Amino acid sequence: MGTAFLEVPGGRLAYEATGPADGPLVVCAHGMGDTRASYRFLTPALVAAGHRVVTVDLRGHGKSSSGWPAYSARLIGEDLLALIRHLGGRATLIAHSISCASAVWAAAEAPDAITRLTLIGPFVEDAPMNPAMRLATAAVLRSPRLWTMYYRSLYPSAKPADFADYLRALRATLGEPGRMAAVRGLMGTGPECMARIPEVRCPVQIVMGTKDPDFADPTAAAREAERRFARATAELVEGAGHYPHAELPALTTPTVRAFVAEPVSA
Repeated sequence: MGTAFLEVPGGRLAYEATGPADGPLVVCAHGMGDTRASYRFLTPALVAAGHRVVTVDLRGHGKSSSGWPAYSARLIGEDLLALIRHLGGRATLIAHSISCASAVWAAAEAPDAITRLTLIGPFVEDAPMNPAMRLATAAVLRSPRLWTMYYRSLYPSAKPADFADYLRALRATLGEPGRMAAVRGLMGTGPECMARIPEVRCPVQIVMGTKDPDFADPTAAAREAERRFARATAELVEGAGHYPHAELPALTTPTVRAFVAEPVSA
């Protein structure tokens, strides 16, 4: 199917479902300043394995409506639960970057709705920033051009064949009224959700690129995330940056596909 929409309090979410209608449900949430197309390499492999894969644009992003009254990781978590319930099934939730915090909140808030989590590049705590970094970040969060320049740095080892076209489309989307406001609104909202890690009881997969520039020590960050969850396994993708699922899909996809296929015990 093509793009479908779900009305939720404050706006409209855009999503796309692929794969058999009766397949195990997998919902994929992207990071801030991106769109559901970031899962364009992972989705076909999961569909081929028999899953029903639903990719969603976060509030204020992609084809979802802009101008929401508020943005936060917790509100995205509420959106994800609304979507899962609308789709009528328990779901594996795959999340990236800021959406990892949303996924944690959702799994803690409604354990009956989430079977497992795959968290790609999760921030279990906010990294400290000096004044210069804060100024630079503030500038990036107001400019689609600067954002896409920063985005390039998140792929340190390889870039997909469609990367230039992808960036052009992303920059155009972020140039629409209200889009960068949505990106800015998500900054710093993750810790509230990550505080609920002790409440998460489902299996969790941590996927981290060893060259992720958003972390001073990506390997240590992955191990720390693994330690904090009751049932977690960390998977390191050698050479990948903040987008292992798009930068090095040949290395990342088999790991995620295997985890999603595992039976879940109570």
